[in-house]
Amino acid sequence: MLGKRIDTSVKYNEQGLIPAIAQDSVTGEVLMVAYMNQEALALTIESKHAWFYSRSRQELWHKGATSGNILVVERILTDCDADTILLLVRPKGPACHTGERSCFFQEVVEVESETRPRGVGYVGPGIA
Repeated sequence: MLGKRIDTSVKYNEQGLIPAIAQDSVTGEVLMVAYMNQEALALTIESKHAWFYSRSRQELWHKGATSGNILVVERILTDCDADTILLLVRPKGPACHTGERSCFFQEVVEVESETRPRGVGYVGPGIA
């Protein structure tokens, strides 16, 4: 659950943006990658819904505002360099605009492995 904001000195790039990865907090599945600016991060913290910055439209974007497929944010983490954000979310519907659960459904090359977990986009157990 999101509480008060903890300033971790998030490092934005030259355009004032930071990559943000949305990961299902229960399954660990990576759902999507987008960008946030300072305002999108503040709105995400305030509303507990994922907000991003659209680089193509040059505007804020409330994920699921038109489709209803919102991402309810449970935790916000940064990587060790504080230049990437990880949103642990509970998706309310598909995360991808194509209708797929995850934006990561197009396999580039199949890697054979006996220990490979089942399910596209799986990156490990969820962080609770």
